[in-house]
Amino acid sequence: MKVLITGTSRGIGRACALKYIKEGHEVIGIDVRKSTILLPHSYTHHQADITGSLPDIDNVQVLVNNAGVQESGRDIDVNLKGTIAVTEKYGITPSIRSIVFMASSSASNGAEFPLYAASKGGVVAYMKNVALRVAPYKATCNSISAGGVLTELNDHIIKTPRLMRACLKETLLHRWAYPEEIAEWCYFLTNCNSSMTGQDLLIDNGEQLRSNFIW
Repeated sequence: MKVLITGTSRGIGRACALKYIKEGHEVIGIDVRKSTILLPHSYTHHQADITGSLPDIDNVQVLVNNAGVQESGRDIDVNLKGTIAVTEKYGITPSIRSIVFMASSSASNGAEFPLYAASKGGVVAYMKNVALRVAPYKATCNSISAGGVLTELNDHIIKTPRLMRACLKETLLHRWAYPEEIAEWCYFLTNCNSSMTGQDLLIDNGEQLRSNFIW
């Protein structure tokens, strides 16, 4: 299938691109950075900002909306408005078979930076709207709300033992996810799943269930 992924130069987006390439799909990436995937026969890269002019790409079958920023001053513009622009251009078409949005656990618990939490909450609400509109094409549309993930975006925590220990204590399983785990979930939603649509999948190692019962 023809797969379009945004934010493919690092982290979850890169892991997703490599997963789909491994499974034999044609993968196209959009990122503000240069490509870090050196597989010219399997991967096409467009260096572009999703809030600006978008390249013309026809017949996208799988769309993974991954590009995003955190506490940048542009969270709403990139995470929400940019994601909407990408989806309206490439996802609302007869060729589409599945769409996945990378939201965040903060979309439901609000426990991060205000604009970031608001942008991701908006992504989940928008995902449900898109699920309604692509249903006539027999396409699924869902979102993934990850908790802590071991990516460069979180390096300031990962490389500070005190902060990392504190974060891990907030999870039931005492761990964060690897980008490759999220990529596996993404692939399942787009290429194995046929029945779940309009849903947000929380993958946070039990962080939101964490509670201290006092009697």
